[in-house]
Amino acid sequence: MLAVSDLHTTNGTRRNSTLICAPVMAESVDQMLVQMGKAREVGADLVEIRLDFLKNFSPRQDLEILIKHSPLPTLFTYRPAWEGGQYKGDDNKRQDALHLAMELGADYIDVELQVAHDFYNSIQGEKPEKVKIIVSSHNYQKTPSTEEIGDLVARIQATGADIVKIATTALDITDSARVFQVLVHSQVPMIGLVMGEKGLISRVLSAKYGAFLTFGTIEAGVVSAPGQPTVKDLLDLYNFRLIGLDTKVHGVIGNPIGHSKSPHLYNAAFKSINFNGIYLPLLVDSVANFIDTYNSPDFVGYSFTIPHKEAGLKCCDEIDPKAKEIGAVNCMIRRPTDGKLIGYNVDSLGAIAAIEEGLRALNGSSNTSGSLLAGKLFVVMGAGGAGKALAYGGKEKGARVVVANRTYDKAKALANKVGGEAITLAELENFHPEDGMVLANTTSVGMKPRTDQTPISKKALKHYSLVFDAIYTPKWTRLLQEAQESGAAVVFGTEMLLNQAFVQIENFSGVPAPKQLIRDVLARNT
Repeated sequence: MLAVSDLHTTNGTRRNSTLICAPVMAESVDQMLVQMGKAREVGADLVEIRLDFLKNFSPRQDLEILIKHSPLPTLFTYRPAWEGGQYKGDDNKRQDALHLAMELGADYIDVELQVAHDFYNSIQGEKPEKVKIIVSSHNYQKTPSTEEIGDLVARIQATGADIVKIATTALDITDSARVFQVLVHSQVPMIGLVMGEKGLISRVLSAKYGAFLTFGTIEAGVVSAPGQPTVKDLLDLYNFRLIGLDTKVHGVIGNPIGHSKSPHLYNAAFKSINFNGIYLPLLVDSVANFIDTYNSPDFVGYSFTIPHKEAGLKCCDEIDPKAKEIGAVNCMIRRPTDGKLIGYNVDSLGAIAAIEEGLRALNGSSNTSGSLLAGKLFVVMGAGGAGKALAYGGKEKGARVVVANRTYDKAKALANKVGGEAITLAELENFHPEDGMVLANTTSVGMKPRTDQTPISKKALKHYSLVFDAIYTPKWTRLLQEAQESGAAVVFGTEMLLNQAFVQIENFSGVPAPKQLIRDVLARNT
């Protein structure tokens, strides 16, 4: 087990000074005031008032109301179309409005780098003591090199900016690493964010690398830039206030990954056991690229899901014998003593335990002298990472394994390894050598958003006594609904997820997992 006692925190301590800023975008001042109230309720530290969204904007009158009635400190942004905003009018008028916001008591204003020199010249050093000027640069195409980002920071600093803001676009999850590198070495207050779904980690780990602020939305989906999480998720899902420079980073590597419930389970468990770690959804295209880029000692542990379990194996320095036999990993841990990456596979452990539990309930038996899978005909759909784990797990328990896959060759290769039989998914439709078989689906057919699909027809299900689906979004897949209607017992993918979480949380933290808490969190989030 890992020697991680030094990572345990005092519960509830705030470990960073990064502010959470909620963008306020509305067409009227009244709507903005309502949103500002909501921002305070959800826990934001300040609001970014996007003046470019207002219809019929009357600068003096509207700014006075917004500043006077804001329940939180204010950041005024009047973003022009040429920098990704809504404003298409005269730029002098736009800058005048920002100047007026400063005079009337704004806490921060945002000025684009392209006009920063003009703006500073126009105010001629007349700046209220209280107001801080953020000079910003947005790149909606890509994330430049570390050197180019560093040069951009220097150019922004040279304008006289109080705070530097750089927002780039993520084409790959590794793009955030370049922004982190600049952020952690910045000598001035800096906001460094990478936009898009692949840039989410920049928004959460901004607290680890000392960013001045990050953005969180008041409501899900109402974003001022692509990839923004909600304030609620930053605070409650990612425990944003507890992230510090020494926080250890974990996550689930997959593609797609937005559906994953793992961050809910692991972050709640980490907080409950006072473990100084965070667990993120990691939308990864190339596992090797990701592992090579985030090679610092603080990136310590990963879970693997579709389609990266086999690629994960190739990136390990050492592989647990069981994972090696299966040919896939679903867990990787950086050994603290030498930094080596060790691969494990607890897929079969999670799923097989859930299936055995289901068979026990079906038989009304608490007989523990052997596995209830022993001697059963066990059909595994899919021959990827999870399929391999279940086929091996079934073999270990003495089941007669049949591997059904879209492509016969892949099914045959796996079946040979476990001394089983191979068929195609098409052949599975008419495959019923006996009744009372056990079926396990490890394909992604039926997963959100294609919940109307199923890997096998309903009429073929009558020959099975128990059906397990590794998919857990949705919990009730079409396969499981039709299996139940056909008289089979069903086992949810959530059971596999829970069993894996218990093992991995203990592996990551060195402390037994708080099992009931994890079950409760999953129940609330499915």
